[in-house]
Amino acid sequence: MKKNTTERRLFRYALSNKKTINIGLVCLLIAVVLELAGPLIAARIIDHHILGIEATWYEVEGKTDKTVDYEGKTYVRSDEIQTKEDAVGEATILQIGRHFYFTDAVLPLDGSRTFGDGIITVDSPGGIEEAEGTRLSASELYEFFSPQFQPIIILLIIYAALLFIAAIFQFWKTFLLQQASNKIVRTMRNDIFAHTQRVPINYYVDRPAGTIVARITNDTEAIRDLYERVLATFVTSFVYMAGIFVAMFFLNARLAAICLLVIPIFWAWMKVYKYFGTKYNKVVRKTVSEINGSINESIQGMPIIQAFNREKETKAEFEVLNTRNFTYQRKLMKLSALTSHNLVTVLRNLAFVAFIWYFGGAAVTGGSIVTVGVLYAFVDYLNRLFNPVTDAVNQLPLLEQARVAASRVFQLLDQPGEDVDSGARREKNRGEIAFENVSFAYNDKDYVLKDLSFKVKSGQTAAFVGHTGSGKSSIMNLLFRFYDHQKGKITIDGIDTKEMSRQQVRSSMGIVLQDPFLFTGTILTNVTMNNPGISREMAIQALQAVGADQFISKLPKQYDEPVKEGGSTLSMGERQLVSFARALAFNPSILILDEATANIDTETEAIIQRALDVLKQGRTTLVIAHRLSTIMHADQILVLDHGKILEQGNHMSLLEKQGQYYQMYLMQQSGIKRSAG
Repeated sequence: MKKNTTERRLFRYALSNKKTINIGLVCLLIAVVLELAGPLIAARIIDHHILGIEATWYEVEGKTDKTVDYEGKTYVRSDEIQTKEDAVGEATILQIGRHFYFTDAVLPLDGSRTFGDGIITVDSPGGIEEAEGTRLSASELYEFFSPQFQPIIILLIIYAALLFIAAIFQFWKTFLLQQASNKIVRTMRNDIFAHTQRVPINYYVDRPAGTIVARITNDTEAIRDLYERVLATFVTSFVYMAGIFVAMFFLNARLAAICLLVIPIFWAWMKVYKYFGTKYNKVVRKTVSEINGSINESIQGMPIIQAFNREKETKAEFEVLNTRNFTYQRKLMKLSALTSHNLVTVLRNLAFVAFIWYFGGAAVTGGSIVTVGVLYAFVDYLNRLFNPVTDAVNQLPLLEQARVAASRVFQLLDQPGEDVDSGARREKNRGEIAFENVSFAYNDKDYVLKDLSFKVKSGQTAAFVGHTGSGKSSIMNLLFRFYDHQKGKITIDGIDTKEMSRQQVRSSMGIVLQDPFLFTGTILTNVTMNNPGISREMAIQALQAVGADQFISKLPKQYDEPVKEGGSTLSMGERQLVSFARALAFNPSILILDEATANIDTETEAIIQRALDVLKQGRTTLVIAHRLSTIMHADQILVLDHGKILEQGNHMSLLEKQGQYYQMYLMQQSGIKRSAG
């Protein structure tokens, strides 16, 4: 399998909702731009409006909403004058300590400043300059500030409006991405469940049901977290970081370049986490599946566990799995604890060290230092930069869980299967069955059926008897195409079963198992199997025909009586009658009875036998039986031994041969006499 196949397949699933995701990402981009505009607005308020009076001022003659009156003269700030030709004089306002000073001279705005004996001294890179100056009083300072009040209010309103609009886009971003993630996982679960209908039966034979359930539920839930939380967080973090770096480069390219070191450090740490996280998560996900399988098996086998006093041993077996899960979960917690807080804290502190070193060094050497507003904005962006880093790092555990879970889900989806032919309904056939030199092995080498040949004519009843492992059930598995034979040919009405889809083959067959399985629902839904072609009246007629109405009439809701999982509220005989009615309602041409009366008591067997007589009328019937008394009237009986036909004939002819069937019959008759005695 190629590298990153899991990631590519997850991405393809995401593309199924790309429109919703793209709209969500556009909302995210707009929200990020609006939110990151905040520090720039704050920087302008600080530098241009709050601290903006520290500047060169021009004396002018006209008055506007930007001019200030001071000592009988009118001044306007240098950046707000329309043309310098309008100026009749210049002045400077400087902040020294906590106070502001006014001078009629033009002094540099950078460098260290002092005030004494009415003289302002500025030590700048261009040299030392002095000028007479006076300290502004609070009222005078207010006058210089007054033109800035309206712009500050307007900018604050704009800032608040941007945050409000950003919140709206954030809501839609979150809603759309979560909606998309739920749709993606819904599609994935549908695909997985549909695929479970296509994979061959032997896949389920080799695996506990709990492990498969875990892949459809637990693993897809981890993948849902990937789309809903992890990817949304990573995309959001990436967009935020990109926007922050753009803004930081806009403010100060050199320091922003230093902060870029965060990216390779973060990438390297992700690689380290991926290595260890994947290794630990594989064990955790596999163990969780085994725990589900163990719990499922324990619940189903609880009567046996308690009957044989196996509670302690069962608990010990579960504890082994639980301890392994605990151990590797603890390793994951250690790994997460190392990454989530410690890594980000160290990177944040290193960034602030670089920040202090840069601005501190500039101050010591007398170089140009950025304004207070830019400084505020840079610190704000620096803090914001590590928020998405923290969010992304905190999602690493869920990311690795989802990756491992996805690989397990795709392993199931990669199992070979066949498309379900939903329209596979053959016309009513005769039901003539033929096996021609059929050989079959479950593992392609140890053959359980060997060169088997027989024919069952339409409407006949054929019975298969033999010891355990003789191949009786394998014949039925091949006939239903649960498995395909390696050699020979199986035909129905002269048509090779391999030339038909599996659903076409099964559409003409009905089966009644030794241990009938009923689904959660009602008695009627267990007969119709929710097939729209079988009406309520048809289902009731089938139940009445097999005699099931005798016990159904005593139930509170009769035909609509709820059935719990496995039909546990009904007796074995009652479940068997419902399964007979199910087979009758589907009106098959070929009926398979797999030990249908093996677990039935003698009193119930008479009712079952009458139901069987109704069920077999006009159908080709294949019977697997241990009780030879139930197949005495079969048209032909095949005695199997190690995958071969040992004897073949009807009941009387086989008794006359006094072979294997005769010996089996004598043994059962003597057993019946001993029981009667």
